[in-house]
Amino acid sequence: MTTPLPLSLFPFLLFIPAFCFTICHANSNLLCIESEREALLKFKNHLIDRSNRLSSWIEGGDCCEWTGIVCHNSTGHVNQLHLAPLSEPDEFATNAEWEAYYNSLLGGKINPSLLELKHLSFLDLSNNNFSSIHIPKFFGLLESLQYLNLSYAQFQGAIPHNLGNLSKLQYLDLRGNDLKSKSLQWVSGLSSLQYLDLSFANLSKATDWVQVPLKLPSLLELQFVIFSLHGLLSIDISVNSLEGPVPDYFGNTSFLEVLDLNLNNLNSSIPNFLYSLNRLHFLSLSSNQLQGTISSVIGNLSSVTHLDLSENQLNSQIPLSIGKLSSLKLFDVSENQLNGQIPSSIGELSSLKYFDVSENQLNGIVLEIYFSNLTRLTTLKASQNMLRFEPNSSWIPPFQCQTIELGRWQLGLKFPYWLKFQKNLSELDISGAGISDFVPIWFLNLSPKFKYVNLSYNQLAGGISYLNVKDSVDLTSNRFTGPLSRYNNLHASDPIGTTIPTLQFLILSNNSFSGSLFELVCHSLSRGRIEVLFIDKNLLTGEIPDCWNHLESLKILNLGNNNLTGKIPPSLGRTGLHWLNLRNNSMFGELPSTLQNLTNLCILDLSENHFSGNIPAWIDDKLSSLTVLSLRSNNFDGYIPHKICDLQYLQNLDLSHNNILGAIPNCLSNLSAMAYRRYQKNYQFLWASTRTTLISFSALLMLKGREDDYSATLGLVTSMDLSANSLTGEIPKELGSLVELRSLNLSRNLLTGNIPDEIGNMELESLDLSMNQLNGEIPSSFSNLNFLNHFNASYNNLTGQIPTSTQLQSFENFSYMGNHLCGPPLTKHCSTKRSPPDVANNGSSSEGSNVNWLYVSIVLGFVMGFWGVVAPLFFIRSWRHAYYLKLDHVSRKLYVSWATMGM
Repeated sequence: MTTPLPLSLFPFLLFIPAFCFTICHANSNLLCIESEREALLKFKNHLIDRSNRLSSWIEGGDCCEWTGIVCHNSTGHVNQLHLAPLSEPDEFATNAEWEAYYNSLLGGKINPSLLELKHLSFLDLSNNNFSSIHIPKFFGLLESLQYLNLSYAQFQGAIPHNLGNLSKLQYLDLRGNDLKSKSLQWVSGLSSLQYLDLSFANLSKATDWVQVPLKLPSLLELQFVIFSLHGLLSIDISVNSLEGPVPDYFGNTSFLEVLDLNLNNLNSSIPNFLYSLNRLHFLSLSSNQLQGTISSVIGNLSSVTHLDLSENQLNSQIPLSIGKLSSLKLFDVSENQLNGQIPSSIGELSSLKYFDVSENQLNGIVLEIYFSNLTRLTTLKASQNMLRFEPNSSWIPPFQCQTIELGRWQLGLKFPYWLKFQKNLSELDISGAGISDFVPIWFLNLSPKFKYVNLSYNQLAGGISYLNVKDSVDLTSNRFTGPLSRYNNLHASDPIGTTIPTLQFLILSNNSFSGSLFELVCHSLSRGRIEVLFIDKNLLTGEIPDCWNHLESLKILNLGNNNLTGKIPPSLGRTGLHWLNLRNNSMFGELPSTLQNLTNLCILDLSENHFSGNIPAWIDDKLSSLTVLSLRSNNFDGYIPHKICDLQYLQNLDLSHNNILGAIPNCLSNLSAMAYRRYQKNYQFLWASTRTTLISFSALLMLKGREDDYSATLGLVTSMDLSANSLTGEIPKELGSLVELRSLNLSRNLLTGNIPDEIGNMELESLDLSMNQLNGEIPSSFSNLNFLNHFNASYNNLTGQIPTSTQLQSFENFSYMGNHLCGPPLTKHCSTKRSPPDVANNGSSSEGSNVNWLYVSIVLGFVMGFWGVVAPLFFIRSWRHAYYLKLDHVSRKLYVSWATMGM
């Protein structure tokens, strides 16, 4: 955040450019001091100068004439070193211009020979590339230095404290480096300092970051404090990793005009003393962790013109007193947790130009009267709230906005007619606004300045002949129909062959566009700057045209879920693709060899087509950045190439539902991203022109028995699916080393042998081994699979008891059916303790040796009873007579007793 400089500093800053290189030419009759020339040559010899920017620095030359050198008019001593590169190219620069710029950055080491330049007062090494080196400590010995600029030069490490010895230093700029300091006590020695910038330095451990600068008698500005004759005027301590509450030191600075504390880790509420700084013009507390409410006394900040409280955790309503800030030009409270309605007093802010309340929890109805006095409004951002705005059809806004973002508002069923009067629109977002209408003709001709249009997630219908947009178009999830036309800044009467030179993002997903891609790709986008092209989930037909040669900037192409046919065109391999999705079409043929030119490709999804042939071995040699490879549901045959094992960033591999033969390669254990978390990536691609749309790389993956779309969490997902092929042999035990793998599916193959014990050492959440020819027992190590929530081992030849664990007993019976297993969760009990595994029988138990002792005991009981009682009565006459006499005696006694009871 750059703060406007006060008038008191302008004479000093004007002094700097006055020493331009023409001074050298004015003193061409002077030769530089020989010792200083030698010192400069030593300094040059340790630099890396890829563009030969210092080619004029040669032996015997006049160093006062060298590039970047300024000598004193009368003495000839080297006075200034200007070694900053040329200005950075703009966004429309070519790759060659960017390469030339990067080559012009100086690097290497900084030689202490600079100490020979006793009269050096000005040193500028900013915006170079001294990557990985510290700021040299000997800089603290350059006693004559008045100006030192090391900003954005990629220095790192601790700020050397001996810089505090530079008592003549007036200007010190260290911003934009990877620096840190545990204390700022060294700053107290800079008695002449007027400007200090420590932006982006890590001062989280410096407890004196406010006290020390306040003691400097001559400091005018701290981009991390501007003093005037009346006291402190400006404090900019943004991007310094500061923690804790907002310091109360600022409450004593009654003349403070600028306070910028954005991009720190401050975590208190907004202190009340800030509301008493009634001379404050600029207040930014954005991108911290501030909590609590916005007090109603904020209306006391009567002079404030810039108020930024965005990206915090504030959770109150916007106070009505906000209407008292009559000088307010910028109001930003976006990305908080603010609730309630937008206060009607907003309409009193007649000076307001920038209004942003997006990404909060605001609700209610917004009325036309809120905007009645906002005649200067140029930016209106309020997306991602629950607000409703349905003005009268004759309403004409009093403002002319450049940016309008009202995503997720309820704007009525009709296309907002009031937009017709916005002649300066550059960015428009009315996504998810409940509009069910046709896009009117006047909108297509609205503004020649249109850069970004987002009409996604409405119910807009009909065809679009053209769009007058330069950079980005998002029409996702509507009901648009008809053939693809020109999405550019051309009129319908323009010739078909005219190109779109500036369009970068074209998102047409989930509509009903039909017909061929030929006109759009071969004519409209030819030689354009398109980076993202989404036309998935439409009704496109025909072949993909072979005219992609000139789309070198294309990073993302998604043509999935259409009715495309034919082969992949060879020219597609001559783009700069990072993500290619041709999923769920009717394409066929072998993969063209030109795809190996896509060396930056991260995601390749060709699933659910009719591609055939072998999986090419060059996938590893050339596509080494692959994170997702999905060839699911095609007609690929042959073997899994061993080269695929060298894809160290591959997190998701899906070769299922093909005709692949042979064994599973043991070397799959070399897939580093499935074994070590440090190899895993999370890719996101952000719109260049606006922050309203974030494109995350995504992939449709079959995990846990269901197909889901993974986008923001894709970097956390690891899976391997080799199911429904004709793979043979045993499961390699080496797969057990893939401890970061979360889903493994080997089902519906011809795999044999035992399940390796090593599988139980993984941290799987999903494991499917069903419909193979596996035998033996389920390894006891499976009890360690504590995160398993999907498991299927059905229809194999598995035997024995299911290991006991919390997870394995939680699955339904169908996970184990078609085997010879017993024990919970099955109802079949394991009758005895399992015998030790028979090594000669592949580890299975010897079931034939088991004896059922229940039947043995029944037989023995019968034999003992018969031969112990019945047999003696039959064979010994005296026993038999005695037995029958006893029975006769007992029967007579029972008869007499019964007769007596009857009388």
